[in-house]
Amino acid sequence: MFMKIQNKFCLLLYCILGFNNLLCMPSYATNTGLPLNEIRTFVDILDRIKKAYVEEVDDKTLLENAIKGMLSELDPHSAYLDIKAYDDLQINTTGEFGGLGIEVGMEDGFIKVIAPIDDTPAQKAGVKPGDLIIKLDDQQVKGLTLEEAVNIMRGKAGTEIMLTIIRSGSPEPIQLTLKRDVIQVKSVKSELLEPSYGYVRLTQFQVHTPKELSSQIKKMLKKSQSLKGLILDLRNNPGGVLQAAVEVSDAFLNNGLVVYTQGRLPNSELHFNANPNTLLSDVPMIVLINGGSASASEIVAGALQDHGRAIIMGTPSFGKGSVQTVLPLHDKGALKLTTARYFTPNGRSIQAQGIVPDILVETAQITKVGSLSDRFREADLVGHLSNQNGGRERKGDIVSKTQAKATLAEQDYQLYQALSLLKGLSIVNKPS
Repeated sequence: MFMKIQNKFCLLLYCILGFNNLLCMPSYATNTGLPLNEIRTFVDILDRIKKAYVEEVDDKTLLENAIKGMLSELDPHSAYLDIKAYDDLQINTTGEFGGLGIEVGMEDGFIKVIAPIDDTPAQKAGVKPGDLIIKLDDQQVKGLTLEEAVNIMRGKAGTEIMLTIIRSGSPEPIQLTLKRDVIQVKSVKSELLEPSYGYVRLTQFQVHTPKELSSQIKKMLKKSQSLKGLILDLRNNPGGVLQAAVEVSDAFLNNGLVVYTQGRLPNSELHFNANPNTLLSDVPMIVLINGGSASASEIVAGALQDHGRAIIMGTPSFGKGSVQTVLPLHDKGALKLTTARYFTPNGRSIQAQGIVPDILVETAQITKVGSLSDRFREADLVGHLSNQNGGRERKGDIVSKTQAKATLAEQDYQLYQALSLLKGLSIVNKPS
């Protein structure tokens, strides 16, 4: 098989270098299945560009551009990675890189924000999932490849760049000035929202994410002795390393299938299963997702949903259900090629559909409404009768709204709803 591919490549290379000698060995081309007419057209165009283009272009540039175009037309995620792009990809999976902190893709020739990464210049400046970036400083994005746009956004820490974006619901383009920084992503954050109710946020799926998750959960267990419920926040998590997603799912599952892939090559048919070593096997769980939850995030949400291990809340996820295999090349670059699709344990394809929450909760801005009944109660009245059963008297809330600290509902409505549901589950499941 390898010899056939090698012979085809040699023939194509010979014909390209020979330009008008494309008609060489036609019977060989026919026997090996090469698309002779299409190759003839390609070489003809290459020859005309070299002879007639307004500026001289070398063969290396033309052929690299041809490769990039060939891959970019397959799907938004396949790409040719030169040495720098390949190095950047390897750096990203370890959690430290320079730039703005945005996971992006292409849509209609513009840069689409999949998700801003927590605690980065993009997130602090107010970049949101679904934003379309149309200009980088004075450079129009239309016409740039994704790689070229990303290279412009990256740069020396401390330097500034202006993003012009189009946002759904905004009548005019929005301009945001961001200062580049060294992005050091902590992929796991945790806290106790209330005693016995844990919260874990995953910002990305990196190589070390499962180990960090284990460490954070163990810390919470030490603080609360036992957890009544856990919220796993995957909102605006653009994904990352497949194995990390499998291990995170495994942390909450005793057994069973986590995810499987299907492609054309035999080695793309993979099945990943959970093992019995579980961090939290019976604690009620809620997983938060939204349109910025993609790829590895969708694998975790889909696995926990199919196994009935967690309730999924929020809004539908992004829908990136394809597998990219990175194949190193002889020039120290790499080919990032879509080779398979992800499927949840129940056989659902994530691609272009995403994960639909069990309970749909949109983002909302909550405003506290005060009333006289909140401000004054029986205990505030002079001469009121005492409560003879003991206990602290409950007086009205005399703290003004401007003085009061914002509640969880006001800060993050989706998280507030998740916590409320967890509390309800703990009451219903309480032993009698």
